Parts: sequence; structure tokens; C-alpha cells
Amino acid sequence: MLPGEKLIGEAQLEVIENRTKHRKYEIDFSCPEFTCLCPRSGFPDFATIKIKYIPKDKCVELKSLKLYINKFRNQKMFHEDVVNIILDDLVGALHPYEIEVVGDFNVRGNIKTVITARHPLT
Repeated sequence: MLPGEKLIGEAQLEVIENRTKHRKYEIDFSCPEFTCLCPRSGFPDFATIKIKYIPKDKCVELKSLKLYINKFRNQKMFHEDVVNIILDDLVGALHPYEIEVVGDFNVRGNIKTVITARHPLT
């Protein structure tokens, strides 16, 4: 196993303390190189994953997020599942005031898919 594969395989979301708790503010990430595999065909799916949240006590550590996102590369998953799993994992790690995850998947088979999931539901 190559060193990068080992890091990705062992990836866990890590958190750091929110050092600016006296105000609500928004953190916005874009992960434009997301890949996973179609569970029906095995073909790769490509997407930009967008994460936007208002932290409470914790923020996500960026290197851990990068490695976590790369864990999906060889997993067979439907688009809807990808977005909701990422949302659930981030909610579990961060317990933010609000969070939104958008999966903007590239066109495949003449269909473009955009999945949006939020917590808390609004």
C-alpha cells in the first residue's frame, strides 16, 4: 500500500476548537475533485462537494477533511447517499448550529444531479 493510500484508508474527521464563539460566522468549503463509483456500473462519478456550516464549539480540521473526502474514491455509492453520509458524519463530529452539504455531480448519461442536504432541516 502506498503512503497516500494508507493515510486515506485510515482517515477520520478531526476537529479543532472554535476560537471565535462570541459570534456566529459561516465556513464554506468546496471540494472540486470528489469521486466515487456508481454502484450499478462501477463507472466513476465526479462531483464538487460544497460544505457550508455555522460552527458552535468545533471546526473541522482541513487535512482530515481532505483525507476523509478521498475515502469515497473507491466506494460504490449513489449520489443521494454520498451527500447524506457526509452530512451525518460532519454533524456527528461538529454539532454545528447549521450545516449544508451539496453534491454537484458531473453530467453522466445526459443527466446532471445536484443533491442538497441540511441540518437542522429548514
